[in-house]
Order: sequence, then C-alpha cells, then structure tokens
Amino acid sequence: MLPGIIGLLMLSCATHTAVSPSNVAGILQSGEFTFMAERANPSGNDVINVLNSLPRTSSAQMLNLDPGYNLEIRKNVIKAELPYFGRMYMPTMNQEKNSYRFTSNDFTINKTDGKKGSVIYNIAAKDQQNDTQMILEVYSNGKAYLTVRSNDRQSISYDGYVTSVTGKK
Repeated sequence: MLPGIIGLLMLSCATHTAVSPSNVAGILQSGEFTFMAERANPSGNDVINVLNSLPRTSSAQMLNLDPGYNLEIRKNVIKAELPYFGRMYMPTMNQEKNSYRFTSNDFTINKTDGKKGSVIYNIAAKDQQNDTQMILEVYSNGKAYLTVRSNDRQSISYDGYVTSVTGKK
C-alpha cells in the first residue's frame, strides 16, 4: 500500500507533460507566449565545482528551479524573470540586477526553423545596459531550451516548456 501511495505522489509532483503539436503550433503562431523555466544549466566549471562540493548533491550540472521563473514574449514587450548562476564580470550590490530580471520594449526576434520540427527564436534586447542575446528553441511537444548570453557574464541555459501568455492585457 505504501509504495502505491508514494508512486501516486511522485506522479502528481512530476514536471510539465508534453502537449499536442497543434496546441504548440497555435501558441507559437499567436506570437505571444511564455517560456516557463524548470531547470537551470550553468556553463562555468567553477560554478559546477562549487555545486559538486555541496553535501548531498550529484555531479549533474542542472539545478531544479521553483515555479515562476519565465520569459514572457509579447508583440511589443519582453519580460524576463530568470535566476543566474555563474561568474559575473561586473557584479553589483543590487540583487535584482545580478539575475536576468528586465523588461524590454526595444528588441528584435528572428524566427527560423530548426531540426526535427523545432522553431528557433533569436532574441536581442537592445534597451538593456548589457548586450543580452537569447536563443529559444521550441520543440513540437512544447518542451523548450533557452540559452542566454551577455557580455558581462558567463552564458547559462534553461530547460522548460512554452505555454500561452496568462493575463493578456
């Protein structure tokens, strides 16, 4: 009985499941969607070494994230709320500026087709203090992979999924 209850609890706590390709195509066709980050993948070896030195951690470089970290893409604005783990070359005392938390009204998005039916978005925020480029690859099942590069820190990537924008204005 106990293993059955534990199995049921694990299934209820599982991450986002895949959605139908037609729903994903509809979400992307609208041009307004949200990337929900589930895991962060720091790229620097120094960060990975620190993570590996912590007690009860694995050698995997992926960090599971709490819900709520996202990148919202709308026709006239981009909002990013993503944590950052890595080496910063120009850190500040303001914690808000040490992560990727910004709103951009001046940006470009180039959309191209990727391999195996994926769609790749190259996003460049022009009105930020530091040059920030994002590459978002969305697969037909709704899963997505985001890479963020900036000139003031090491790159980082995130795994997650796309969903429709909630609370459209």
